[in-house]
Formats: sequence, structure tokens, C-alpha cells
Amino acid sequence: MAVETAAGAMQPAMAIALVGALGVGSQWLAWRLRMPAIVLMLVAGVLVGPVFGVFDPARDIGPLMAPIISIAVAIILFEGGLTLNFHSLQDAAKGVKRLVFIGAPLGWLTSALALRYGAGLSWESAAVFGGIMIVTGPTVIAPLLRTARLSKRPAALLQWEAIVNDPIGALAAVLAFSVVLVLNTATTFSAAMVELLIGIVVATLLGVAAGWGLARAFKRGAVPEYMKVPVLFALLVAVFAVSDMVLHESGLLAVTIMGIVIANANLPSYEELRRFKEHATVLLVSGVFILLAAGLDVDALWGLDWRALLFVALVIFVARPLTVLVSLLGSGVPWREQILVAFTGPRGVVLVAVAGLFGDRLLNLGFADAGLIAPLAFVLVSFTVVLHGFTLKPFARWLGLTGADTPGVVIIGGSNWTTAFAEALQKAEIPVLMTDPNFGHLRAARTAGISTFSGDILSEAAEQRVELVSYATIVAATDNDAYNTLVATDLAPEFGRDNVFQVMREKGDSARHQLPRTLGGRWFGPEMTHDGLERLIREGWAFRTTRLSEEFSAEDWRAEHPEAHLVARIAPNGTIKLIRKDEDVNPAPDVRLIALCPPEGATDGQAPAK
Repeated sequence: MAVETAAGAMQPAMAIALVGALGVGSQWLAWRLRMPAIVLMLVAGVLVGPVFGVFDPARDIGPLMAPIISIAVAIILFEGGLTLNFHSLQDAAKGVKRLVFIGAPLGWLTSALALRYGAGLSWESAAVFGGIMIVTGPTVIAPLLRTARLSKRPAALLQWEAIVNDPIGALAAVLAFSVVLVLNTATTFSAAMVELLIGIVVATLLGVAAGWGLARAFKRGAVPEYMKVPVLFALLVAVFAVSDMVLHESGLLAVTIMGIVIANANLPSYEELRRFKEHATVLLVSGVFILLAAGLDVDALWGLDWRALLFVALVIFVARPLTVLVSLLGSGVPWREQILVAFTGPRGVVLVAVAGLFGDRLLNLGFADAGLIAPLAFVLVSFTVVLHGFTLKPFARWLGLTGADTPGVVIIGGSNWTTAFAEALQKAEIPVLMTDPNFGHLRAARTAGISTFSGDILSEAAEQRVELVSYATIVAATDNDAYNTLVATDLAPEFGRDNVFQVMREKGDSARHQLPRTLGGRWFGPEMTHDGLERLIREGWAFRTTRLSEEFSAEDWRAEHPEAHLVARIAPNGTIKLIRKDEDVNPAPDVRLIALCPPEGATDGQAPAK
């Protein structure tokens, strides 16, 4: 039987398909244009919703919208909790604790003051909305950090603060609303506080028990590999629903705690779970942003006056900086990092979703100004998303807190030929890092002044000490083919498969030794194994750099060096691309080529005179 819909309304299936297409399409377009994805998602949602009226979530999806957003936000926070491994904190731990224990209550106070004296809300509405404004938006922080490529510690501070403070903000709003409820109804203060306390305890116990139980079941093999993700999803939704049934919005706390417990359980399959959740989160973040932007109440938004802009300015330039700087005072966090965190406070879908919920509740209690909470939340999210989306990367670069301007290369494996390759890259002003578990293998690289890391690139020590954000290309080049394949496979999702390379494996042409394309990295340069490249270096071959020009093209270079093996191409902006055998080279002027040349064919790195 066909589902009846209102005149002009979409079928729910078509509406959900539209949300998915707009969300993922916005993210892809943002990647192509190198723009903040959140900005494009907001624009897309506003265009199809309030501007053209093509899509109205309340009309086209109906009562399903609220539970869809609630479950999506819960999954987003759970995925955020999965990223909070205590080993990754290290020297940011003290700063994170201060941002949570000092920053949360101080942010509540400063936000409430901004709402009272900036937006003109009553104390009751300001107290409830101020609690919600503790959140800084993991849904926004994650894509911003991915784009800005911040240094490790400020990125950890922003990420941990966003994830941990999100459920705290929701609970602060619950606490403030409970107090308002007591003062305006017959409910007693003790009864409201007991309900709040029970909700927090139940949420905490549920989160810990579910996380611990699931980790134990996975470790003991009680769940088959193909069912781990479905079981995880089912338990996650159940924990959220049960906790929310005890105390509304406490489910966010429960699922965040559950994620943190699983993240620190040292699960063998943790990486697979986390990556799958990251993919799901990209879809959910896109969808929620489109839904909230498309469902915007234009009349309420136009009802705002100049005080809304004053409120936004107070939050961005007074409340947020004051909260962070006071919280981190004496923490040992360098002042540049404090400034960056202080002026980076984007809000996201959790703020809009929870603000709309409590705005309706306050309206039902008779507070007319509570109708301004939802539009004020949307204005704040829009301003902070656009502002930080376009300014975070240049601001962080100005403070010296981003990766290198020129993306570098990580070479894994110390040997004669990798050291020679690293020297050629370094002379071309490409940042290079050489790693090897064997300290002795890096002796020649250290002598040549190349940055090194002695240890396994996949270890926790490397994760904590190596600023991988400064590098965009991985070359797995040890004499162990299995290890090269492991490294390339593990790092491919983080760096992108097009940017992960390894030397050719032994017996790579034999069908019985061929591995699936999903394993290992791409080959580059000459189709030779590690031992073959070592032999060439011993015979006197060398890596040389040649700059192309209008007068000296790639064809000219090839004619003069027919036996040389092209290895890399460096664009005028410093971007490097490793080249496979016989791959076409961009003939644009000022492109530099790095090649492995025989002794008799080596050049001095300069184009010959014409």
C-alpha cells in the first residue's frame, strides 16, 4: 500500500536519498575545492530547504526526524569516544583536564552572561542555553582538523575537549532545566536532583559495562569477526535508548563513555572498528547538517535583531577566549597553542539539536524568549563554522602550529639507496623523515643530516612522537617485503592509497605470489626489488635532480638519459609525486625530476644550454 504524503511533499525514501546525496556531494565538492565541508553542507541544506522549499524535513520525513537526529548524534559521539585513547594524550593530558574541569563550568557562566546581556534572554533561558554552549562540536572539529593539519598537541586539545564536553554540556542543560522546573512548578528540588543523579549514575554504569563487556566478548572470540560491527551498533543504540529512558540526554554520556572504554581496551580489531565508524560518521554528520539546515525556521531567524550579532561576537571574542585562557593558565601549554585553542570554538549539530529540544521545553513552561534559543543556536553554529572553517588553517600557520607548508615524505627503512634518495629529496627542499627499527641502519642518514626516528612506524611511540601531519607520502622500503606490505596496508587509509608506496616485492610477477590490490602500496621508480636498488647504488648509480623549462622538456631529458629511472616529480609549489615506470611526466615548466641515473649518464642537475 502506498504511503500517503502531503501535497508537494517528497516520499520519505526520496527525502532520505536527497539528504545523503547532498551531504556526501558537499563533502566531495569541498575536497575538490579545498574548502571547509561544513560550510558547503550548511549552504546546501539552506538552499534546498528555506530558500527553494524543495525539502522540508518535518513535512517529508515527519516524526522520524527527531529519533534519526538523536541516534545520529549518539553514534557521532560514540565514534568520537573511540578516538580518545589515553595513550594519545601524553603532554596534552593536563590541558584537557583543565578544559573539562575548569573550562566547562567557566564556559557555562560566560556563555550565560553573553546570552543575558548580549542576546537579552531571561536568566532561566540563559542558564539552560549556556549549559548547552559548553559543547564545541566534534562534528565540526574533526573535519577542520583534517583540513588544517594542526600539530599534534593543539589538535589533541581541541579534539578531546569537543568529545568530552559534549555530553557534559547536555547534562549541564538538564541540570539547569531541572532547577528552572523546580522554581516554576510543584516539583521539589530534592526530587529533581535525585532524578538527575540517578540518570548520571545509570549512564556511567551502562557505558562502562557495555564497553567492558563488548571488549571482553571480542577478545574471547565470543563474537565472530563478520558480526562485530552489527553487534556493536545494536548494543550502542540499546545503551543510548535505555539511558535516555532514565534521564533525557543522558544517553549521550553513556555512549561517549562506552566509546572511551572500547578505545582503551587494546582490541585486536580496534582499527577496523574505528575506520568503519569513521565512514559511518561522515555520512551521519553530512545528513544531520543537511536536515538541520533544511528545517530552519526562517520566520524565527528573521525575528532576530542586532542583539544576536552582539551575542555571537561576545561568545567568539570574549567568552571563549576568557574560558580557555583562564583554564590553561599555568598548565605548561605554550602560549601559541593557548591562543589557537582560545580562538577556535566551532559549534556543531549537538548544540542545534539539544538547543531546539530545551527551547521547546522552556516554551511549554511559559518562557516566551525561549523561542529565540533555536535560531540563536543556528546563527552561532553558522558564524563559527564559516569563521573557523576559513581561518583555522591560516591562523594556525601564522602561529607556527601546522605541518610543514611543503608536504614531506616518510621513508621506512634505512639503507644505502634510501639514504641517497632522502638526500636528493632534502636537496630539493622536500621534508624527509627516515625510520627504521634498527638504530644502526640510520647511521648514514643521521650523518647526512636527515631527520630520523629509530623505532617501528606502527608503534604507539611513533604515534606519540612523530608529527605525521607534516608528511603526505609514505615509502615502505625495508628489505622485508612482508613488513613493507604491512606498513603500506596499515597507513593507506590515513594517507590515502595514492600516497603510499613500497618497493617491488620478490617474485612479484609470479601468480602464486601476487597479493590482492587491497594489500600493500603502489610501486614506484624502477621495477626493482630492494636488493636490486642496493646493487645499483654500489655500482655507482646516483639520484639526480633536473629542472625542466620551456627550452628543456621531459622529452629532451629522456633523450639525453635513456637509461635513467624516473623516481619523482616535484611541482613548482613543492608538491611531490612518486612516479611509476613509464608514467607520463607533466611537461610544465619549472617541474623538477628526480631520477636514478647510471654513472656515465649522471647530470649536474642543471638543464644543458641550448
